[in-house]
Amino acid sequence: MSSKTAQMNQSYIDSQEKQKMLYKRTLIIVSISQIFGGAGLAAGVTVGALLAQQMLGTDAFAGLPSGLFTLGSAGAALIVGRLSQRYGRRTGLAAGFMIGGLGAIGVIISAIINSVFLLFASLLIYGAGTATNLQARYAGTDLANNKQRATAISITMVFTTFGAVAGPNLVNVMGDFALSIGVPSLAGPFILSAAAFILAGLILFIMLRPDPLVIARSIEVSNQESNRIKHSTATELIENKRGIIVGATIMVLTQIVMVAIMTMTPVHMKHHGHNLGKIGLVIGFHIGAMYLPSLITGVLVDKFGRTAMAIASGATLLLAGLISAIAPGDSLILLVIALSLLGLGWNFGLISGTALIVDSTETSTRAKTQGTVDVLIALSGASGGALSGMIVAGSSYTTLSFTGGLLSLLLIPVVIWSRGSKK
Repeated sequence: MSSKTAQMNQSYIDSQEKQKMLYKRTLIIVSISQIFGGAGLAAGVTVGALLAQQMLGTDAFAGLPSGLFTLGSAGAALIVGRLSQRYGRRTGLAAGFMIGGLGAIGVIISAIINSVFLLFASLLIYGAGTATNLQARYAGTDLANNKQRATAISITMVFTTFGAVAGPNLVNVMGDFALSIGVPSLAGPFILSAAAFILAGLILFIMLRPDPLVIARSIEVSNQESNRIKHSTATELIENKRGIIVGATIMVLTQIVMVAIMTMTPVHMKHHGHNLGKIGLVIGFHIGAMYLPSLITGVLVDKFGRTAMAIASGATLLLAGLISAIAPGDSLILLVIALSLLGLGWNFGLISGTALIVDSTETSTRAKTQGTVDVLIALSGASGGALSGMIVAGSSYTTLSFTGGLLSLLLIPVVIWSRGSKK
């Protein structure tokens, strides 16, 4: 570390006012990047399954794109977490978004040359943008105190909404643009994804200075040096591990249910005569519900507790699964309600689970642990996405939705275990 950097870090260690200013500035910068990151994520989610269906000529593997880019996001989550731990949030997040943008470009090229192999390889790389969009939520918490963490997470997620809702509703516009330049229409949204991910990466690389994780680590080291009391170390480690397990389990279960039902909804709607505009509308409501309620959710998580909101997540996902299971395929309104509830349940689970992870880690290992947990989230999403197409092909969309709703009930015993273990 250079003497200039050391002096800058010390100035933040010595001044709580500067810490507060950096906390607010970090939230603003990350939030701006999330607008573009959300657009890049949502555009691909909307048409990924349809593009694979068109190129493969079968529904059985329509869930594979979601599985692939969530699988790719698993590897990317680990890499972004390690890069962030070693070099700071700025380097890790910027690299992740840039790689995701390259993946989106690969999807466009695969559609032009009709190469399924390139499509699948590009979707794996595209997953880096998905992982980074999710990991950016941690950056706002590095300088937050215990009662600010869920709210900090929620603020960045709210701004994701602007891009996330715009992405699906630009499907037709981007499709027309793609056709005008000689690109297949279903590849159009990935043009938006490429531009959005690259812009998000540039914003973070240029503006996220000083790095919040680096400053938070310096503050923690300084506090440890001035306060060498090391009592109850073993108990603290056990509690930290328990918090990480519970937080990760909450996010894994909500991710499986959300990705499985969301992935096959566009295919289900297309079979019942809905056009791309209506499909984009439903997915837009879904993604809006994933992110827009975040500010309220964050306040609720900080006020009523992580476990209470995890139970609310399970109940909401169950209701979403039941409604999507019984809704007639031609009922746009019921599908909007079901997918909105699906997004809301995921939102409750993600913010409560994320807050538990941040509560249970120290800055010296936080980014690495967060990256590892997000690997599990991505792998669970990959399995949910890949299996969803097979379940629908072998049975029905109703079966998939009903099964997803029941799976969400597993959140309740997880929460009961976490509460019982504290006695």
